[in-house]
Amino acid sequence: MLPANWLTLHVVAVLFFATFVRSTFGFGDALIAVPLLAFVLPVEVVAPVSVLVSITVGAFVVAQDWRHVQMRIAGWLVLSSLFGIPLGLLLLRRVSESLVKGTLGVVVAGAAVFALMNRGSFTLKNDRLSWLFGLVAGILGGAYGMNGPPLVVYGTLRRWSPEHFRATLQGYFLPASVLGMIGYWAAGLWTSRVNGYYLRSLPAVLLAIVIGRWTSRRLDGARFLIYVHAGLLAIGVGLLVQAVATAWR
Repeated sequence: MLPANWLTLHVVAVLFFATFVRSTFGFGDALIAVPLLAFVLPVEVVAPVSVLVSITVGAFVVAQDWRHVQMRIAGWLVLSSLFGIPLGLLLLRRVSESLVKGTLGVVVAGAAVFALMNRGSFTLKNDRLSWLFGLVAGILGGAYGMNGPPLVVYGTLRRWSPEHFRATLQGYFLPASVLGMIGYWAAGLWTSRVNGYYLRSLPAVLLAIVIGRWTSRRLDGARFLIYVHAGLLAIGVGLLVQAVATAWR
């Protein structure tokens, strides 16, 4: 366990980087924040903190880019997620931490491998399966604060333009994250400890939002995404190793 000051610094640094990636590309904050914070904090604390940060980023981006949000599909994704959130909360409260970390590792590594290997060979022609992606997103969001992977896959398969991709994801993340926090509150997981980490990280989060918005207009997004997903793959493998080690203690 890290000393208190170093623990806070770690939380702030991780949330800064995760928010920077989310602000730049429209997703990725939970994929980065939850696994890295799960190394030093219980998942029951990490998930609500991650969702509070998601609400902050989503509100800022939607206020800026609301014209690019595909309202209908964002609404369907949110609605289907409502059925997944209770299942995710049940999973969080009933499943051992080693299994949770192992699941996180599989999700993160799987999403990274898909992003690195997919070259547009498979597409979805319509939105008929949107409910399935929204349901899985709700389960992952309720359990781990990680709604993103199914939605990123869905947006990629639907071939959304970069503007619609970023904006529509935020149109989902904002209401879904608010609903997720209501669920955490009802489950007794929205605690003073969660608020403390969020408030101490808020200045860094706001700075990362501004820098990410600036960077998104200047960086080679495709190449940067390759680096990010390669890093996520390493994090996923690390979590799997940690889960196995914890299970064998």
